[in-house]
Amino acid sequence: MAQHSVSLASECQFWMQKLSEWDQASTWETQQDTCLHLPRFQEFLRQTYEALKEMDSNTIMKRFPTIDQLLAKTCRNPFILAYGESQIILIWCLCCLINKEPQNSGESKLNSLARSLLSRILSAISFDIKEVGLFAQGLGYEPVDYYPGLLRNMVLSLVSELRENHLNGFNTQRRMAPERVMSLSRICIPLVTLPDFEPLVEALLIYHGHEPQEILWPKFLEAVNEAFLGKKISLSTSAVVCLWLRHLPSLEKAILRLFEKLISREGNCLREIECFIKESLLARAACHPAVFRVVDEMFRYALLETDGAPAVAAALQVFTRCFVEALEAEDEQPKFALKTYFPYAPPALAAALLQRPRDAPEEHWQQLLEHGSDLLRQLMEDQTQRSLGGPFESWFLFTHFGGWADVAAEHLLRSEAEPLEAFLWLLAFYHSPCDGSRQRAQTMVEVKAALGRLQQLSRSTTLSARDLLAAAGLGGAAEPRPPACPALLRCLLLNFLLWAPTGHAVAREAIALVAHTEETAHEIISFLDRTLYRWDQLCIEAPASRTLARELLQELTRS
Repeated sequence: MAQHSVSLASECQFWMQKLSEWDQASTWETQQDTCLHLPRFQEFLRQTYEALKEMDSNTIMKRFPTIDQLLAKTCRNPFILAYGESQIILIWCLCCLINKEPQNSGESKLNSLARSLLSRILSAISFDIKEVGLFAQGLGYEPVDYYPGLLRNMVLSLVSELRENHLNGFNTQRRMAPERVMSLSRICIPLVTLPDFEPLVEALLIYHGHEPQEILWPKFLEAVNEAFLGKKISLSTSAVVCLWLRHLPSLEKAILRLFEKLISREGNCLREIECFIKESLLARAACHPAVFRVVDEMFRYALLETDGAPAVAAALQVFTRCFVEALEAEDEQPKFALKTYFPYAPPALAAALLQRPRDAPEEHWQQLLEHGSDLLRQLMEDQTQRSLGGPFESWFLFTHFGGWADVAAEHLLRSEAEPLEAFLWLLAFYHSPCDGSRQRAQTMVEVKAALGRLQQLSRSTTLSARDLLAAAGLGGAAEPRPPACPALLRCLLLNFLLWAPTGHAVAREAIALVAHTEETAHEIISFLDRTLYRWDQLCIEAPASRTLARELLQELTRS
């Protein structure tokens, strides 16, 4: 790198001499010499940019002390600006000189110079720079005084023009030519992170012409998305939605970046996941069905690849909750029917599942759960509906609102009444969606028997962890064969440990016996995290149960 910088520094001296010669004379011979050197000079500019982008402005001036003079002379040469990509590369180089937070007068002076040179190049789009310069000098202003204001006014002028074009619709006499919009977006590629250009970037994203193809430069959309994901630019939600609707790769990259954030840090609690999701703006952008369907597909693939991992399912549930909140936050009537978000689901079922437990009194939960279970069961038994997506699609739909399954399990364990068949079916389906009707019936029988035994133990004064596991159907000599759905039985056991006072004393020992594999341990961690998160949402006050759940979660996460 150092050797390359030395080589570039010596080339700088050569090109400074050349630029001075070209500046001082405008003869035919000088112009011919300029044209002959244009390809080589453009390559020099490109190499300079590759070096500058790795340095801060202080380092740049130490290694290339005359770079500001060289770029200034380059900006005044019309032959260089008109050749190939020289103008774009020159803008990139100037952007490298700008320090967003100048620490001294030298850096501030360099900022002013870079901004004035940018203004000189960009204002050629709309103004005659010589006329502007003569007029300003006639008023007694130096370039350092009027260039920053000119730059701001030029950006505002372009923003206004884009907005007027957007409103004029098919009035072709007043519309900005598509070629000009594309050229403008291309010029803005290196400028997207500069605060002065944020209004123009946003106006370009929101602008819609009537051309059949995208008129914004693809590299511009990629650069804006990268800057947004890297928190180097602040955009409104509407501009971000426009970006992702215009450029599918940008949306996919945003989703993958969120997924990476969710899995890169072990032990992410659902509160942190909720913060990540809201920060990404994906839940708010998903109010547009096209965005929602892409995010939903990514979650579908993630669940298929992980065989329905509880952590992935929990992340989907948090995303859905944030999405529903965003829908409700919109002041106007819903723009899109539920069918556009959940095409495989009957509207009645989607509407039933969208009702969150916290939005209904606790005494109505049983009625809502029975209704949802009946609709889901009808969907599963309807051969016409099954052909649209099969059991997985029905399970995937219900998994969005999986908090209802946790409410059902908790209700079954805490209630002393006869277990409702609708609740048993719902839990058997949620934990083993691909089971046939006979196997699901067997699961329901096992769960009902386990509930009966656990209720008996809850009235016992003394309790051992092994007796508890045997009662839950998860071990002991009384079990002639493995349970049909051990995950569901573990769910009932964990609910018993949290809610039954006798379960608190043996909770750690029972979990140590159950969590004998890493997969099971992760399953228990996910359950405890989901439970605490749900209790917060429902404002459930159970101090002893909350304390135990937090302590168990911390101990399991540390181990």
